[in-house]
Amino acid sequence: MTEQKILVIFYSLTGNTKFIAETMAKEIGADLLELKPKNEIKARSFMKYFWGGKQVMMKEKPKLLPMDKNPNDYDLIFIGTPAWAWNYSPPLRSFFNQVKLRNKKIGLFCCHGGQIGKTLTKMKKELDGNVILGAMDFFEPLKNNPEKNTTLSAKWAKEITAFYIPN
Repeated sequence: MTEQKILVIFYSLTGNTKFIAETMAKEIGADLLELKPKNEIKARSFMKYFWGGKQVMMKEKPKLLPMDKNPNDYDLIFIGTPAWAWNYSPPLRSFFNQVKLRNKKIGLFCCHGGQIGKTLTKMKKELDGNVILGAMDFFEPLKNNPEKNTTLSAKWAKEITAFYIPN
């Protein structure tokens, strides 16, 4: 039996989604793929809400820097995003437009500072043709009890992985 390859794909503006993605990848021995736009919004500016919301509402697809991993080479994929305007972030829209995933086992997660709206539902719709093994959201994981969120995200990733890749 060949070893199963696991990838955690994520976009993070303020570090919350990156924190969860790195925690999960470390726990389950997965590779990481961070989506990086060529022109990033300034994370410390109040205008990030305006520009980010505009990108979501206009369904913009910002150009991404080249990816150093091919998601189609992996068996199990976790995909994470911050929730922006009750949706997934525009870099994820670019990713879904560029990379066509089919017949993959996928776990979805998002980080948010309030309501997630239909973030996870819309991600599932973009990933039609794949098997969604689970979805999880994290409320401000860096501010809201990081230790608890570390434990929670690691446990969730292990459960999804154990379900897909039994011992």
